[in-house]
Amino acid sequence: MRKKKVVVAVTGASGSIYAKVLLDKLEQLSEQIEAVGLVMSDNAKDVWRFELDNNSYENYDFPTYEKHDFMAPFASGSAKYETMFVVPCSMGTMARIANGISSDLTTRAADVILKERRKLILLTRETPLSSIHIQNMATITQAGGIICPASPSFYSRPQTFEELAATVIDRALDMAGFDLETFRWGK
Repeated sequence: MRKKKVVVAVTGASGSIYAKVLLDKLEQLSEQIEAVGLVMSDNAKDVWRFELDNNSYENYDFPTYEKHDFMAPFASGSAKYETMFVVPCSMGTMARIANGISSDLTTRAADVILKERRKLILLTRETPLSSIHIQNMATITQAGGIICPASPSFYSRPQTFEELAATVIDRALDMAGFDLETFRWGK
């Protein structure tokens, strides 16, 4: 199996637990990974500290890039990052991606992933949805992106917030082509 190059962008939407679980799982899948680039908005850091009551996002051993660092490798298609997760994805970030507004590293990287026809997976976290949100989701889907709402499942009978969040993250990792042990319906 060829190792993957992955971008993880964390925005300021509620749902920092999803980003934490994704980063934890990427550490566990290190034998399948060549590189992980991490970018977080200022709001993402604030929400993480508020929701998770820590700043453990600083503890991951992944290169972290500033939100306006357009010299980051994944700001160019030539670096061949094949998957990008935006988790959680705010509606503002989704709108900028849908409209090709590359005003920061997250939206530039998403633009690169889409133009190169690679996997862009947005774990959206908003409810209810306006018609504008739905139109932006349709635009991204038509451009080849994947909208993966952060809607957990209960088949595996999760007992903790992390297990509940993992029901969404495992689906996203499946969509990205990772080989992982997870609950499978019918087994």
